[in-house]
Amino acid sequence: MLISVIIPAYNEETTIASVIEKIQTVQLSPGVSKEIIIVNDGSTDGTKNIIDRFEGIKGFIVIHQNNQGKTGALLAGIRASKGEILLIQDADSEYDPAEYPQLLAPILNGTAQVVYGSRFLGTIKGMQPINRWANGISNWTVNFLFKTKITDINTCYKIFTRQAIEGITICGRNFDFDCEFTVKLLNKGIRIKEVPIAYTARSREAGKKIKWSTALIMFWQIIKYRFKFFNHDKTGLNDNKKDRASA
Repeated sequence: MLISVIIPAYNEETTIASVIEKIQTVQLSPGVSKEIIIVNDGSTDGTKNIIDRFEGIKGFIVIHQNNQGKTGALLAGIRASKGEILLIQDADSEYDPAEYPQLLAPILNGTAQVVYGSRFLGTIKGMQPINRWANGISNWTVNFLFKTKITDINTCYKIFTRQAIEGITICGRNFDFDCEFTVKLLNKGIRIKEVPIAYTARSREAGKKIKWSTALIMFWQIIKYRFKFFNHDKTGLNDNKKDRASA
């Protein structure tokens, strides 16, 4: 079985090499292999030069594109992936690839199609109170609207089977992916399994990109797609069509 690890990267020259190294050292279950898909989303620092080192190496796919936002980078990576299971990994150091075995376990043992790594069920270091509050509002809203008990819809660690995303389309921009993807999974009737993870937040000075205005835009995706205000989606997650998400 093949796992596709998708890494969207924008100006992450200080961390992306170490993240990739950690992914390479992760030991998966017997019979499970991984491919690493790195999407350089128009970086203006040294990220491109670091990523280019992996061009042509077996088990790596390197994609360079004009800046289209995190959603655009994720969609490019998903379309290039070949794995039966897909795993999203940020290019910073907030999430530890050592968590992969426990995140993959529910899918590999057949008890789940989608797994989220929950920071709020695990341990959190350095998260600002305002970020906790914003996450809490999003989680509460989703749970209220869908009668669920999800604790962390905005986690980076989203692991899912290719079958689970059949028929799902994404139209958002920038950081919209988390909320839109979650709502559309729930609209499809997919159950989301959560696994506790450890999380170490970074500061804006260290490269944190999400702003308060970003959180508001992400929150709107919950309302918009829960009540299906927009049903004209054209780009499926498994389509080869040009990504409509842009920065």
